[in-house]
Amino acid sequence: MLDRLFMPALALAAAAAIALSLVWPQGLGARSPGPFGSTPVQQTPAMQAAMKRENDAAVQRMSGARSTVRSLQSQAIAPGQ
Repeated sequence: MLDRLFMPALALAAAAAIALSLVWPQGLGARSPGPFGSTPVQQTPAMQAAMKRENDAAVQRMSGARSTVRSLQSQAIAPGQ
C-alpha cells in the first residue's frame, strides 16, 4: 500500500482508538475521571445492599451444609450411639 494512503489511515485509526477509549465504559471498578465517568453499578447503595444480602445468604447456606455434613459424619463414625 502506498505510504501516502497508509500513514493518514493509520493516524485516523489511532485517533479513533483514542476517542473510543475516552467514552468506552470503564467496567465495574473505580470511577473514571469526569466528564466521561459515572458511578459504577457495584458502588451504588442498592447494589451494595443486594450484594451483602447475597453474601449473608451464601454464608448461612454454607454453615447449614457444614453442620449437616458434621452430623452425618458423626452418625457414620458411631452408628450405635
